[in-house]
Amino acid sequence: FGAVLQGSLFGMAGLLPASYTTLIMSGQGLAGSFAAFAMICAIASGSDLHDSAFGSFLTACTVIFMCILLYVVLPKLVKQRNTHILLPNSLEYNKNEATDQTKRQKISVVKIFKKIWLLALSACCTLTITIGIFPAITADTKTSLTDNGSWDQYFVPISCFLLLNLCDWGGRSLTALCMWSRKDSLLLPGMIECHVIFIPLFMLCNVQPHLHLPVLFYHDAFFILFMTLFAFSNGYLASLCMCFGPKKVLPHEAETAGTIMAFFLSLGLALGAALLSEQLFKTKSDKKSENNIKEL
Repeated sequence: FGAVLQGSLFGMAGLLPASYTTLIMSGQGLAGSFAAFAMICAIASGSDLHDSAFGSFLTACTVIFMCILLYVVLPKLVKQRNTHILLPNSLEYNKNEATDQTKRQKISVVKIFKKIWLLALSACCTLTITIGIFPAITADTKTSLTDNGSWDQYFVPISCFLLLNLCDWGGRSLTALCMWSRKDSLLLPGMIECHVIFIPLFMLCNVQPHLHLPVLFYHDAFFILFMTLFAFSNGYLASLCMCFGPKKVLPHEAETAGTIMAFFLSLGLALGAALLSEQLFKTKSDKKSENNIKEL
């Protein structure tokens, strides 16, 4: 249901100016920030795990119900405006719109993908790198302030989960004010390739257990700095890809292009999750091997 809903939203947003896609991306970042804040509140209140899970589930159901209700009510409240946007449900049809209706019947997903494949793969790579790092590596990072018991309890929830979601939200929202790249520029894929540098940077932080690499960035300040840059760039680059994708095709192809971009965004999440599972399996194997060696 979530995948269908996301694909539909990005498809409809593709028909509108890029600022509408920015709002969807920003909303996703806000949802992550809310979840991280709720987790910190649950820890601070000392709530039982089952109670916290039930509260989160109930909150999510309430938000989904409100969104569905607003989706039904809002179109009835919106007044007609004179725009140049070609909406499929518009009440005013002209010759250009009639032509678009004919063209819609000849839409080729393959032809559209050939126009946006670079941005689609860029969005996929961005999410793959992000999910591959967070939380597999970042959640295992330990604070350097070992004498502070309360900070040790809140270090990962605040410095990892809350900070990442807040900065990611900020990066996604920034595209509403500034899009520092043109839709046809190769600078955007290049910046996404540079995003890979965060993998060794986080691995050289105080990640425990540290079996293979030395700890070069022991202090918490390094981890917080890397996390801020990593999360902000992730949100900004992913939002740029999603905004530019539907604008590289013809107007009647924008909805399909938005859906394709949403598919590759989800594909990036899936690939990142697969990479995360492989990392966890490898870590467990290394721990077992180390324990066996110690026993011998």
